[in-house]
Amino acid sequence: MLNVKRQQNPDAHAAWVEAPVNYLADLSVTPVTYNPPHGTGLPRRVGNYRDYTVRIHDGRPIAADLSLDRQAFILTRHDTAVRDFYDKDEIRAVYEAEVEALIRRETGAAKVVVFDHTVRTADRAVERGLRTPVRSVHCDYTEKSGPQRVHDLLPPDEARARLKRRFAEYNVWRNIAPEPVEMTPLGLVDAESIAPRDLAVCDLVYADRTGEIYQGVYNADHRWYYFPNMTRDEAILIKCYDSARDGRARFSLHSAFDDPTSPAQPRPRQSIEVRAFAFFD
Repeated sequence: MLNVKRQQNPDAHAAWVEAPVNYLADLSVTPVTYNPPHGTGLPRRVGNYRDYTVRIHDGRPIAADLSLDRQAFILTRHDTAVRDFYDKDEIRAVYEAEVEALIRRETGAAKVVVFDHTVRTADRAVERGLRTPVRSVHCDYTEKSGPQRVHDLLPPDEARARLKRRFAEYNVWRNIAPEPVEMTPLGLVDAESIAPRDLAVCDLVYADRTGEIYQGVYNADHRWYYFPNMTRDEAILIKCYDSARDGRARFSLHSAFDDPTSPAQPRPRQSIEVRAFAFFD
């Protein structure tokens, strides 16, 4: 367990904040999320969701102690040559290779396959064809959907071979605005505080397919962290799936939240998350 009771500089950010996050209260209603095509509306969720106020600690003082195999997230410096994160061609030409190199560096993976990215903004997202910050406690992949996505992405023979060895899915999250994040930062749950019963399977229904994620079921024992005022040269790596069953973190939970220490008129959050599989020999 990480020790967060450290002396704080009087000029530093608060050691912790309290804020509501949206959990499943229970499984009395089977959770389902309906996702419309980009730019056509907001997702519609079915389930017994409820806001719970949690204590979210500043993770910066303990950033060097965090581990992808224990907490399932880390903060790292990550410079980028990308000029415009809204340019899909530049993302493919420049950023995907940067993310691949970052994941190789942090995990030692033999092969990394970047397969998806999402740009989110709190400023007119729908009319701009973008996504809004996700305000529910969730994990992007499940015991079922992790391996299924590998089958979707790789040629059949390679997929079968890769699935026989360890593989993991990572999200790389960063601020893409020139200024530090002031609105709806990302909160993350220490995976060592997550119990198996806290992960509820939720169908993601799209126009052309149905996927699967975990929604978080409320547990007062969850330990929450975030990294205030993230700048454009930082990145959070989040492990959302790991095939290994050797005691390391396999899944994680995260959610956007409203930081009560944000300015009265904060700049709208602009962020990107890239998803990738890491395969190990």
